[in-house]
Amino acid sequence: MMKNYRKNIVLMLFLAGVINYMDRAALSVAAPIISKEFQLDAAEMGIIFSIFFVGYALFNFIGGYLADLYGPRKVFAYAMGFWSVFCGATALAWNFASLLVTRILFGVGEGPIGSGVNKTINNWFPTKERARAVGISFAGTPLGGAIASPIVGFVALQFGWRIAFIVLTVIGFVWIAFWLKVVRDHPHQHPKVSKEEVALIEGDQTDLKDQSEARPLGYYLLQPTVLFTALSFFAYNYILYFFLTWFPSYLTTAKNLSISEMSVATIIPWFIGSVGLVSGGWLTDFIYKKTGKLLFSRKLVLVGGLLGAAVTVGLTGMAQTAVSAVVLMSLGICFLYLTGSTYWAIIQDNVNSKSVGGVSGFVHLLANISGIIAPFITGYMVKITGQFTGAFMLAGALGIVASIAVVLFVKPLKPSMDSKVRANSST
Repeated sequence: MMKNYRKNIVLMLFLAGVINYMDRAALSVAAPIISKEFQLDAAEMGIIFSIFFVGYALFNFIGGYLADLYGPRKVFAYAMGFWSVFCGATALAWNFASLLVTRILFGVGEGPIGSGVNKTINNWFPTKERARAVGISFAGTPLGGAIASPIVGFVALQFGWRIAFIVLTVIGFVWIAFWLKVVRDHPHQHPKVSKEEVALIEGDQTDLKDQSEARPLGYYLLQPTVLFTALSFFAYNYILYFFLTWFPSYLTTAKNLSISEMSVATIIPWFIGSVGLVSGGWLTDFIYKKTGKLLFSRKLVLVGGLLGAAVTVGLTGMAQTAVSAVVLMSLGICFLYLTGSTYWAIIQDNVNSKSVGGVSGFVHLLANISGIIAPFITGYMVKITGQFTGAFMLAGALGIVASIAVVLFVKPLKPSMDSKVRANSST
């Protein structure tokens, strides 16, 4: 895999994931300093964290549409440029309102990344390589979250938090320069791609005939399998965004770590989580190979991973020391990322290819509502109670509820009576 020119494509996508999560995690790392300077309480910081996902969720859909219309090369470059500008604009903020505006526009810019990655991979990789290419590309996101802490923490302490955001902006524009040089929308448009590689990629991009029954989009959106898979992904994102936005502040305010100590400590969960992200797809395929049961293999990894995350994240709220909190949260993020590929696998296994995009968009929308809710609820709970314990317990409880729902309600979609008649008449 990854021979010839397309290895450069997946490298650029991997680096985009790194930058994406560096920029996204930067505010969380700098939050203790910013909240003190602007005199923001926990509830106000929760709103700042949440508002990002309003723009982000909306432009998941819009970004995908534009990538289909104008190609992923331009859309991805504009998106990276837009979010980098507003990442840097954070340095110009002077109060709650100005920070709110920059954060929502930053979310607008980051919205197209998921669809941009998928569209680029769809254009550049043969069918048999796409899943692995997606996995490698998104593996950059936990790495970005990990290295954001030491970079932002060091720069903020040495030169001020505003300089940290300007540094991240420069990194984004450097990536754009390489992206425009390295990438075209299709392999046949690039002069450095051989005819043999073009033939390999484009000759193998005919999807296998879909064996699932074609039905209207509205039908799928009402099915318990889709709805409860969406609920489980909502719980996944709730825990992930709770960790992304509030864990650094938890370590500094509840566990009394300094900014430099927190910057080092938050690296650990991201790196251990990346092990789960890489391992999840492999584990699902291994179980399927051993059992021959497709949905069982998906549900076993999803339920086991989500339950593991729920328990360890809930216990983190009762940890007595910073070390135990970091260890428990690291295990929680590892369990959580273990499930990362299973939600989309279940959708693709049960939904006809003509409706996969719409159903996936619906699931993605519901999941990112949790990004709006989780930071705000956490901030409000901390403001009212003066501690983080309840917020951790709520995140864990949601994971348990979602796991039980998957066990009970996520089942293979039944064929209609018409399809049964057609199947019987053809035998």
